[in-house]
Amino acid sequence: MAAALAIESARIRTDIIEATEFPDLVARYAVRGVPKTILNDRLFIDGAVPEPDLVAAVSQAAGQAVPEART
Repeated sequence: MAAALAIESARIRTDIIEATEFPDLVARYAVRGVPKTILNDRLFIDGAVPEPDLVAAVSQAAGQAVPEART
């Protein structure tokens, strides 16, 4: 889902890291399970979340108002 957001906006970048290949990043970010979403190195989400929650978290990390859900 994060990759889809990056496709929609040039302001969003997604990096997908294979945890077994980067143990230094696993330790740095205290990864205990996947997925782990890290936004601007200050907001951390463990596990899968529904799309509206991820969009809200991205907006929060960007310091913007959370967009209203589309119906």
